[in-house]
Amino acid sequence: MENHDFVSLGRRSLLKGGTAAGVAGLAASSTCSWAASERPVKIGMIDPETGTYAADGSNEIVGAKFAVEQINKSGGILGRPVELIVEDSGGRPGQGMMKAQRLVHRNKVDFLMGTVNSSVSQSISEFAQSHNKLFVVTGGHVDDVTGANCAWTTFRTCTTTWMLSAGDFEYLFKRFGKRWYFITPDYSYGHAVFANYATLLKRAGGTVVGNELAPVGTSDFSSYLIGAQAAKPNVLMCLNAGDDLVNLLKQVVQFGLDRKMAIGGAQQELETLQALPKAALLGWWNFEWYWKQPDVPAVAPFVESYRTFANGTYPTARSWFGFASAHAIALAANRAKTLETIKVVRALEGLELPPDIALQPGPCVYRAADHQMIANVFPGHVIRNSTYPDMFDVVKVVPGASIAKSAAASGCRMTYPT
Repeated sequence: MENHDFVSLGRRSLLKGGTAAGVAGLAASSTCSWAASERPVKIGMIDPETGTYAADGSNEIVGAKFAVEQINKSGGILGRPVELIVEDSGGRPGQGMMKAQRLVHRNKVDFLMGTVNSSVSQSISEFAQSHNKLFVVTGGHVDDVTGANCAWTTFRTCTTTWMLSAGDFEYLFKRFGKRWYFITPDYSYGHAVFANYATLLKRAGGTVVGNELAPVGTSDFSSYLIGAQAAKPNVLMCLNAGDDLVNLLKQVVQFGLDRKMAIGGAQQELETLQALPKAALLGWWNFEWYWKQPDVPAVAPFVESYRTFANGTYPTARSWFGFASAHAIALAANRAKTLETIKVVRALEGLELPPDIALQPGPCVYRAADHQMIANVFPGHVIRNSTYPDMFDVVKVVPGASIAKSAAASGCRMTYPT
């Protein structure tokens, strides 16, 4: 595509039929509004379109594309069109870093955004700071991104691992008991979320009766489930995500563990539920955003317009991460009236998303002290034998401000260039 089409995609993206129509619609709606010679503002997006987290990454990309369409219809950034350039991280830090380098050095992007895997988020955050580029993390949750390893160029839209753990801990503990067994993905996200639950359990007088580390990409969880069965916990916490969680939950049912103990975890997503057979639709989890919010007026029209853009599919939390992050970049740059990184960063600090972008109760704010978005968590349970898209029952909305650590407690000591 030429620059004035405003969306650039790798070969894999162009081959994905599910998003092709949306991209075509974006190009068609945008080219009539801008001169071909107008230099676009470039946002580079790095997300997994292949690998364990491909479904999550693909929906973040669609959400960002939808935002770019809206931004361009509203005048772009500084009166210039916005071009979204997408690269596939494969969910691997090395590949993600290579794609970030390509976007900055070859494509000359003005801003970076994206990532699902926390390890990818951390590596790109370091790269972005060393190259003076704003980077908005869409979906990498590990606490350190806006905690001990916070960077002045990095902001995050999704919640932290601490917020996920605190979001559903009390409900699960009071309802099901104090003996918990964990199956944990063996990388930074899994280590962090397990450590947080272990801390909360200890405070409440509970016990970790086992914790098995499973490499990302594990397909056979039988040895881990045998250990869980022998430990006889009250709660089996499945901390995996993406294709790994799909495989794990199928095998939980095959082992009959859902009849012997409560099943839960830190994070559940509509992408995962869509991929599960009905028998494996179970458990207690957090959603970070849900499309069904009848008490929030802006949500229903957003869902309708998103579905028109995305060939009838419903927006997920991942869609919202991409959507909100792209809009946040545009809002900050237009507020700063420049593309200069430090000035856009200052404009994004303390930025509250407007209701038609926040799309949930209460404020959504990028906290100035550590650049962490403070938004809600939606704990609840999967609806057994449900059908897409209404597959999750939110039991309450937990305000992010009530569970987020302070910037000081998270370990963030933000430093800026002199």
